[in-house]
Amino acid sequence: MSVESFHRKYIGDRNFYRTLLKVVLPIIIQNLITNFVSMLDNIMVGKTGTDPMTGVSIANQLIFVFNIMIFGAVAGAGIFTSQYHGSRDSDGVRFTMRFKLIICAATTAVGIAVFGLCGRELISLFISDSAAVGDPAATLKFGWDYLNVIMLGLLPFAITQAYSGTLRETGETVLPMIAGTAAVAVNLSLNWVLIFGHFGFKAMGSVGAAIATVISRYVEAAIVITWTHTHAERNPFARGLYRSARIPWRIARSIIIKGTPLLMNEALWSFGIAAVAQCYSVRGLEVVSAQNISTIISNMFNVVFLSLGSSVSIIVGNALGSGKTEEAVDIDRKLIFISVVFSAITGLALAAIAPVFPELYNTEPEIKALASKIIIAVAAGMPIQAFLNACYFTLRSGGRTVITFFFDSGAVWAVNYPVVFLMTRFAPAVPVEMIVLAEQMSGLVRCVVGYILVKRRTWVRNLTLGAPEKENPPAEEK
Repeated sequence: MSVESFHRKYIGDRNFYRTLLKVVLPIIIQNLITNFVSMLDNIMVGKTGTDPMTGVSIANQLIFVFNIMIFGAVAGAGIFTSQYHGSRDSDGVRFTMRFKLIICAATTAVGIAVFGLCGRELISLFISDSAAVGDPAATLKFGWDYLNVIMLGLLPFAITQAYSGTLRETGETVLPMIAGTAAVAVNLSLNWVLIFGHFGFKAMGSVGAAIATVISRYVEAAIVITWTHTHAERNPFARGLYRSARIPWRIARSIIIKGTPLLMNEALWSFGIAAVAQCYSVRGLEVVSAQNISTIISNMFNVVFLSLGSSVSIIVGNALGSGKTEEAVDIDRKLIFISVVFSAITGLALAAIAPVFPELYNTEPEIKALASKIIIAVAAGMPIQAFLNACYFTLRSGGRTVITFFFDSGAVWAVNYPVVFLMTRFAPAVPVEMIVLAEQMSGLVRCVVGYILVKRRTWVRNLTLGAPEKENPPAEEK
């Protein structure tokens, strides 16, 4: 391939990058700020000791499952939101928004019930009595106390995802960034006050961190909801949104058909990730602590490729909804290329700081050393994960949700989980960091499958063909 043809195929023009930056930059900034504050939150809790840090990290593993299920709950409708917006159909967007709100409320009710009834038992699954470092009983108490408080923030989090997702899918990426920035500022400030006890407040440790997180989620929800409904001229889907719960059956049926595999995928994927984490936990609480440190810094460096994946679903989805199929294919190819290149660069940067970052924690030297090794193993797999993430969102943008189900969660249970399960339990001589590396490299098989699926263009489909049933809000709401 000549330099000219390579450039034409994988490198976009100025207009392409202008469009990309308009969509992805606010998402990157918001995710960076969110993950940065989560990192500071984690470090602050880590300053109070190993047991609180480990307990909170286990509780957050459970909250992670809930969060991913919410993302899955809104993702199916989000595919249609992007394409309805691309075809300039505000009624279609409004119907998808209602669907998101209903499914988020139902998912939140289930999440609260499960955590409230089974939370202690779920946390116990990650605690090994054979731990060489840490107190299992104290870890369980810290985790349960944290989870009890954090449950109060599940509903505002879910509602925020419904609103923010719709705003991004309709081209408004700045407001969710502003709301997220305000929320993390509140979270960070309250963390400092409540974890350590300042301005007359009692030092509450991990419970203080949970209270700060809950308050920040209500702040974010209030900003997003208020702005959306006070700027109805820019968000026509907000007009008459709550006048009824009506969703035409044809649209609801389409979302259910396309969205159910996505919801099941996200649920099974998050369960799979939690199951993999539980496999590592049998090696001791020191491994749980080390992985917590690794995850919190890795999330900072994963922001770029994860945000680019979100931009794939938005930009490519809009192009498909507008009937610009060839343009969608061209955009997608360039976005995948950018995602992999940037992930290779950020992977090198992550590996470079691996020996330094764990020193920020007040924990045992062996945990810090193990965390450094795990961080390097994760960094080695970042380009692989970037490619897989871009392929996943490509397939999703065209509504190929059944394929994404097998490609994503199916692979976690069929490949990742067996690899980690067998190595953690039946290969005690293999170091944990090598197991992490093996798990990362197992993604190469999925890369081949993803390349074939994207190359065949089975995802190139316009889901909005055929005008949906219209809804005309009362005149005073127009």
